Amino acid sequence: MQTQKSSRLLGVAVVLFGIGMIASIALLFPAVRDTGTVPVTIVYLLAMCAPVGLLLGIVFALLSGRRSR
Repeated sequence: MQTQKSSRLLGVAVVLFGIGMIASIALLFPAVRDTGTVPVTIVYLLAMCAPVGLLLGIVFALLSGRRSR
């Protein structure tokens, strides 16, 4: 059985990974890179959400894959 906590964990993981991937793609566009240091720093920090989301997804998979005795 899944608990409500694990469903939230998967949702948070997907959202963080999605935000990180969008920010990573945005860094490829010259319009974003040439705007200044503050917007580029913010987009770079948002891009760091992708590994965090991936890690949370792995944690969710490990927790939900265990059999309860």
